[in-house]
Amino acid sequence: MSSDAKVALVTGAAMGIGAAIAEQLARDAMTVLISDINLEEAEKTARRFRDEGLSAHALQLDVAQPASVDAAFDHVAKTYGRCDVMVNNAGIAKTFPFLDFPLDNWLATMNINLTGTLLCSQRAARLMVLRHWGRIINIASVAGMRAVGKGRTAYGTSKAAVIGLTRQIASELAEHGITANAIAPGPVDTPMTEVLHSPAFREAYTSAIPMKRYGAPDEIAAAVSFLASENAAYITGVAIPVDGGFMSAGALGT
Repeated sequence: MSSDAKVALVTGAAMGIGAAIAEQLARDAMTVLISDINLEEAEKTARRFRDEGLSAHALQLDVAQPASVDAAFDHVAKTYGRCDVMVNNAGIAKTFPFLDFPLDNWLATMNINLTGTLLCSQRAARLMVLRHWGRIINIASVAGMRAVGKGRTAYGTSKAAVIGLTRQIASELAEHGITANAIAPGPVDTPMTEVLHSPAFREAYTSAIPMKRYGAPDEIAAAVSFLASENAAYITGVAIPVDGGFMSAGALGT
């Protein structure tokens, strides 16, 4: 790693959208830390990137456990001495009817999707202020901007809260040269959506999107790459839908 190479940490980066984001940031000449609760899968992903000549290293991190967050960032501080880009991507999603929504899933979803984002952003920002430069990018969802289907009481609420948290971070850290923004993906073809989205739901969702398709992880990664760059220096506190026009559309058809 060159002494001036930026360091990016991506949570939930062993696969799916997180892996695509990590790969893009590595291609942007950053040293990328592939953090995930599953260290074995994180190491496989990091090794694949290194085989392509990219700078990537695995890091075990359970965002739901404050002790794990502290241990991971202590390692980052000791090993790299910096964290320039923080991408909070780790998250969970399960669906249950509102009237029967289980409290344990509500609490677990909030702990991972929201509190994990808070804790990682705090620790990363403490390293960013030392260099008066930083990018915090939170992966939210269009489900945090409008209700998307049934059963997403915890997921949608957690992502709405992530957007609110992003605004708060942006307003408090601007004086330190740090921006904070959120990306709100629409439906993206990932292992999670393959399990979560039934054929009927996939058809209904696609029909509500002007582009008539699900997105690809690389398309989310491209938006993150821009927000992590110098070209996005005057953008902070916003949530950007990357959704094929889903948020902009009402009734489609003639």
